[in-house]
Amino acid sequence: MKRISGEMSAKQPTSNIQKSAEKNGELRPHGPWHIKTSAVMYEDPWVSVRRDEVVRPDGLDGSYAIVAIKPGVCVVAIDDDGFVHLTEEFHYAVGRVTIEGVSGGIESGHTATETAHRELAEELGITARHLIHLGVTDPFTASVHSPTALFVATGLERGTATPEPTELIRPVVMSLGDAVQAVDAGQITHGPTCIILLRMAIQRAAVANG
Repeated sequence: MKRISGEMSAKQPTSNIQKSAEKNGELRPHGPWHIKTSAVMYEDPWVSVRRDEVVRPDGLDGSYAIVAIKPGVCVVAIDDDGFVHLTEEFHYAVGRVTIEGVSGGIESGHTATETAHRELAEELGITARHLIHLGVTDPFTASVHSPTALFVATGLERGTATPEPTELIRPVVMSLGDAVQAVDAGQITHGPTCIILLRMAIQRAAVANG
């Protein structure tokens, strides 16, 4: 799935290219790759597309396109009865309605935890006394940079949701067991949500088994 291009005829080995270009300050190491130039091809508040001209690990010249998406959060709230609170909403990129946790981008000057609390209140009207941070996931590592912080929300208090005008959200409440079955059946496909639900189920099973 790596989007790379380059002439397939034999070229000067990486080591020789590297020596020549680094002497002129042209190359920047990037793992086994070396970046010659970078240019932003498109940018808006949410997404940027960058094209790098590179020397590939095999020594050939090539190019690599990177899509960078604003870092974000995904939160799954679970109440004292073991029911998870999710969202059902049409998502433009996949062109269909999906069931998933609360998600949102981290604005400049805000932390992931602050964003998780804000999005939970906006989308579902839920205030959580506790947020458990499960770490960060990279949904797709080959050509997309989109780090997403994962949270479980507990100690829930219900209020009034205030979604943005473009967010037509229907709250979905189901048992954790049913949610895991929905993941297994391919009915919940949002990667960060799947990770959170499965980790919650694993942790609860471990506690139950002592």
